[in-house]
Amino acid sequence: MDISVSQTTAGDVPIVAVSGEVDVYSAPALKDNITEILQSGVTTLIVDLSAVAFLDSTGLGALVEARAATSDAGGSMPLVCSQERILKLFTITGLDGVFTIYPSIGDAVAGLRG
Repeated sequence: MDISVSQTTAGDVPIVAVSGEVDVYSAPALKDNITEILQSGVTTLIVDLSAVAFLDSTGLGALVEARAATSDAGGSMPLVCSQERILKLFTITGLDGVFTIYPSIGDAVAGLRG
């Protein structure tokens, strides 16, 4: 399964929706997409992992790099994920303490506004 990365917005907040498998072959596409958004001057964005079937260490690395870039720019990058197997990766790696993870896009937008 390939990766699909699309971009929408919730108000003025960009949302990067990812679906498929984020692995060593597809993680660069995700990283490039997020980098492109950040280079446009955006400092805060939401990454929606709701439709991700598989996430490996390369995918996690791409997300960590993107989060660091948003943080360095004074913004934030909450994640949206409700799939237990993907959430377990964040817990096992300790990244659940690094990322703010919401169960829905609505919750993530509310978290940014609140």
